[in-house]
Amino acid sequence: MLIVQKFGGSSVADAEKVFRVAGIIADTYCEGHDVVVVLSAQGDTTDYLLEKAAEVNPSPSKRELDILLSTGEQVSISLMAMALEKMGLPVVSLTGWQIGLRTNSTYGNARIKRISLERLRQELDKRRIILVAGFQGINKYDDITTLGRGGSDTTAVAIAAALHADKCQIFSDVDGIYTADPRKVTGARKLEEITYDEMLELASLGAQVLHNRSVELAKRYGVDLEVLSSYVRAPGTKVKEVVKQVEEMKISGIAKDNDVARITIIGVPDEPGVAFKVFRALAKAKINVDIILQSKGTNHTTDISFTVAEGDMETARKILQDYKEVIGFSSLSVDKNVSKISIVGAGMIRSSGIAAMMFEALYDCKINIHMISTSEIKVSVIIDENYSDMAVQAIHNKFFGN
Repeated sequence: MLIVQKFGGSSVADAEKVFRVAGIIADTYCEGHDVVVVLSAQGDTTDYLLEKAAEVNPSPSKRELDILLSTGEQVSISLMAMALEKMGLPVVSLTGWQIGLRTNSTYGNARIKRISLERLRQELDKRRIILVAGFQGINKYDDITTLGRGGSDTTAVAIAAALHADKCQIFSDVDGIYTADPRKVTGARKLEEITYDEMLELASLGAQVLHNRSVELAKRYGVDLEVLSSYVRAPGTKVKEVVKQVEEMKISGIAKDNDVARITIIGVPDEPGVAFKVFRALAKAKINVDIILQSKGTNHTTDISFTVAEGDMETARKILQDYKEVIGFSSLSVDKNVSKISIVGAGMIRSSGIAAMMFEALYDCKINIHMISTSEIKVSVIIDENYSDMAVQAIHNKFFGN
């Protein structure tokens, strides 16, 4: 079998953890499998590098920042190679450019275009363990690029897809995917398996286990994906197209996202084309809008509320103020002290009253709902951030018991 393994930064944060991971890799290799390993930067290395950059230049170019940040993963693969060499195993470490991982030229958030498989296949033919620096690639100008948040997950899944790997294992400090964050929610349950669509929704809605880009790739190319722990030798959670149906599992998980801001435009003329003007202005600035609510105002006006990432809040506010005369609204308010709470589950399609159960749990805690968004497999609400942890626990108790 050909197995691709990915280890996050917390799994290789120090020498002891490097050797623990080396043991997992060695065991897989000694079982007769071909192994390609993707590594993230150690611990808080990326944050440290960002701090070093800020000491020199608070606003560096994204190109130069990518060159700096890519070094973190190179440290990880070289140290892991040294550990495996000490264990007497054949190993080679390769950067993104050495495996021919080509991306577009969006520095800081590049997208993978293709992977040249020649070097990877050569090393696999030599029965070497291949260690690949995650999070990085190279563009058409031969400049180093980075893949943005969750980039190492994306690297691992992309390599697994390109090589038609039998399995792609994502190792982290949790032993699988849970119904909620087990570190914060009492009674959170580990899932044996979950669908690509459910995992994609959870990842997009704030769950931190997998990045949504990696799940999209896995779904598109049918990659056999498993999330498991680098600390505990036990089966994890499989992510797949179809899962066994468990009748009582109406939902698969609950996600919380505090990186949310709500913007309300008050007194917008109630006429055709106004919403187009608002959201076209934001789209030009590449600001993603999530939940949208439009309500009738007074004197032939309407109010439009929507959510954006908290980091885009001030940019969105400035753009809308600049367009105030074009749009014709009377006032604008922003609120960053909100949270998006979501329930996700393919079983929602077959069950009635799921949203009512969620709303009842919030009502029992006297938590007010500001906005609601639904789809076939998810319900999201916007509430005050102060109540977010209480809300997740209450909803979990409602669906999964105390």
